[in-house]
Amino acid sequence: MTDRGAAKHAFLTRAGWQGEMIRSLAGDASNRRYDRLTLGDRPVVLMDAPPETGERVAPFLSVARHLEGLGLHAPAILAEDEAQGFLLLEDLGDGLYARLFEADPEQQVPLYREALAVLRSLHAGAPPPLPAYGTPEMAEAATLAPIWYAGSEDTAPLAAEMAAALAALDWSRSVPVLRDYHAENLIWCPDETGLRRVGLLDFQDAALGHPVYDVASLFYDARRHVPPEVVAALRSDVFGWFASDLPGFDHAVAVLTAQRALRILGVFARLSLHFDKPGYVDLIPRVWDQLQHSLQHPSLGTLRSLVAETLPPPSAAHLDDLRARAGSCPTR
Repeated sequence: MTDRGAAKHAFLTRAGWQGEMIRSLAGDASNRRYDRLTLGDRPVVLMDAPPETGERVAPFLSVARHLEGLGLHAPAILAEDEAQGFLLLEDLGDGLYARLFEADPEQQVPLYREALAVLRSLHAGAPPPLPAYGTPEMAEAATLAPIWYAGSEDTAPLAAEMAAALAALDWSRSVPVLRDYHAENLIWCPDETGLRRVGLLDFQDAALGHPVYDVASLFYDARRHVPPEVVAALRSDVFGWFASDLPGFDHAVAVLTAQRALRILGVFARLSLHFDKPGYVDLIPRVWDQLQHSLQHPSLGTLRSLVAETLPPPSAAHLDDLRARAGSCPTR
C-alpha cells in the first residue's frame, strides 16, 4: 500500500468505515479524486485532495458551510482531515443534471430555472470572505488563451482589451460566484424540498464577482450544448434577478462568456500540454464557437478583431498538435 493509500485507509478507519469502495467516481480537471463507498448502511463520497499536488480542502469546507447556512444544498461534511486532504461527504446521488437532460431534454428549462433560483438566493445573502474575481483578475485569466492555446507570450493587448470590456459592465455589487456552475456540477435531489433539491458540487474556487458570471457559465456550458431556445426561455424569465435591465443583462452575458471562453481555451490546452490530459482538447471547438457567438455583441468589436488576429481557429491540425504534444510542457 502506498503512503497515500495508508493515509486514506487510516482516515476512513477513524471515520468508522469498514466496508469496500463501491466505485471510483469521475474526477475533475484538478488533482482531486472521488470514491463512492458505504459508511454503515449508506453511500458516502470520499474526496482525496493530495496537498503535495497543491490541493487544499479548506476553501471547499468554508464555502460548503456558507452554502448550508443559506439553506442551500452543499454535501454535508461527515468527516475531515484538512492537513491530509481528505473529506468524507454526503453522497448527493446520481441525478446529475447533464445525465438527466440526456434522458429527457424537456427537463432543461424547469431544472435550470431551479438552478438560477439557487443563484438568486446565494446573491441575496451576506457574502463570506472570498478572494476577488473582478476586472483585473478576469483580464489576467483570459490571457491563458494566448499563452497555452496559441503558444504566444504577447498577452498584453488581449489583457488590456478584455479589461476594458469588463470595466464597461455594471459592477455596483459583487456577489459570491461559484465559477464552475454548469450541468456537470449540479445534482437533482427530488427527495429534498425547495432549493435544497439542487445539489451543488465543485465550488471550492468561489470568489466575489459579477452577478451574471454563473448565469453565463450555466447558459454557455463548455461541456454540453445548451439549446438556444432554452437560453431564450430562461433569459426572459430571470434577467431581472441579476441585472437592472435586459440590454444590460445581455451585455454582461456576452462579455463574461467571452472572458470565460478565453480562459477555458487556455485551461483545456494546458490540461493537455502540461497535465497530459489530451481528452480536454475535444471540448475546444464548442468553447471556440461560444467565444465567436459572444463576440458578436456590438460592444465587443475591438476584442473580436483582436481575437481574429491573434488566436488560431481550432482546425484539425491545431487540435491534433495540442494532442500530440500532451504532457510535453511539464514545467511551464
